[in-house]
Amino acid sequence: MAVNFPLITPGKLKPVPGLQLGYAQAGIKKPNRKDLLVMKLAPGATVAGVFTTNRFCAAPVQLAKTHLAQAAATGKSIAALVINTGNANAGTGDAGLVNAQATCDALGKLLGVHAEQVLPFSTGVILEPLPVDRLVAGLPQAIANLADTNWFNAAQAIMTTDTLPKAASRTVTIAGKKVTLTGISKGAGMIKPNMATMLGFVACDAKVPQPLLERMVKEAADASFNCITIDGDTSTNDSFMLVATGAGELEITSADSDEYQALAAAVSWLSQELAQLIVRDGEGATKFITIRIEQGRDADECRKIAYAIGHSPLVKTAFFASDPNLGRILAAIGYAGVADLDVSTIDLYLDDVWVAKQGGRNPEYKEEDGQRVMKQSEITVRVTLARGDAAATVWTCDLSHDYVSINADYRS
Repeated sequence: MAVNFPLITPGKLKPVPGLQLGYAQAGIKKPNRKDLLVMKLAPGATVAGVFTTNRFCAAPVQLAKTHLAQAAATGKSIAALVINTGNANAGTGDAGLVNAQATCDALGKLLGVHAEQVLPFSTGVILEPLPVDRLVAGLPQAIANLADTNWFNAAQAIMTTDTLPKAASRTVTIAGKKVTLTGISKGAGMIKPNMATMLGFVACDAKVPQPLLERMVKEAADASFNCITIDGDTSTNDSFMLVATGAGELEITSADSDEYQALAAAVSWLSQELAQLIVRDGEGATKFITIRIEQGRDADECRKIAYAIGHSPLVKTAFFASDPNLGRILAAIGYAGVADLDVSTIDLYLDDVWVAKQGGRNPEYKEEDGQRVMKQSEITVRVTLARGDAAATVWTCDLSHDYVSINADYRS
């Protein structure tokens, strides 16, 4: 059961001018489910992305990066994205690259564009060959129902172990001009991005040059998808893409402009919402946990400590059990890898409860207060280091019996 997951309906998701979405039931892994998505972009749209740092990065990731580089070198715009679920096309060697290219060739032919103007994405089981014939056979169906209102169906078409589709929209006014932003994401397990998340796609109708969009997507990833963890595993297929269709009135010309800052903030806000939906729907999750590290020397050490807490199976299982065994948090802080950390200055809070003071148990701390907080569905862990002014926030969830069951049964 997802933790305090908001109600997402098709009517809440706003069309983004310059982008159409079409979906199909291609039978890639299971029959009678949406498992193929095509996103068709207006001519002149710009696209930027960040990708997994896993050395076993999937064939579609490799090809998408190549096609983005080719587009930048030749001046051709990206015309379409194609996403399948049910098969990751990862750990598939040269054959995987051939199949990813065949996907781009087929969609390019159907849309009347060059294959290098198509970006492929896959998610699902690793180390199994992509059923490219089924994927290609489903493309006409996806193209036939292209529409700008298909965001909810699109969110469903990229799910794997997700229990709910993840999507969000926002309309902002910048310099007197309306900008529409809508995005989708997927992921529930194998989540510890080193760039983004399993899959995330955000689109806006502003005009943004490629170099500025590349800067914007990295800033958004660092503020959102790079701040979540469910189980500490970085996927082979992680990709987060930002699309600026150019079909709206707002045009960004400089990273120093107020307009850039306002649009970047809106993109980051939407990305944070999508990232947090992934944690709320974490496999077997019963609690949503915010980990806030403050007064650090720099953001890197704060994030390192936050991730050490968020990754710890002992910490996560204690939260699942509502057991205030909070020494486990101090242990995680200690092994986070900050070599010169002075633990005698550290304070630990669980929501409003002051647990540890100057590196030891707060004399006024009562275990019943800790247990009261641990029973909540949403919890904030706050650590002050007394080393500087830097801070970082990571979002995570607990680790339950269901996580083991879900992953033990994943391929069946």
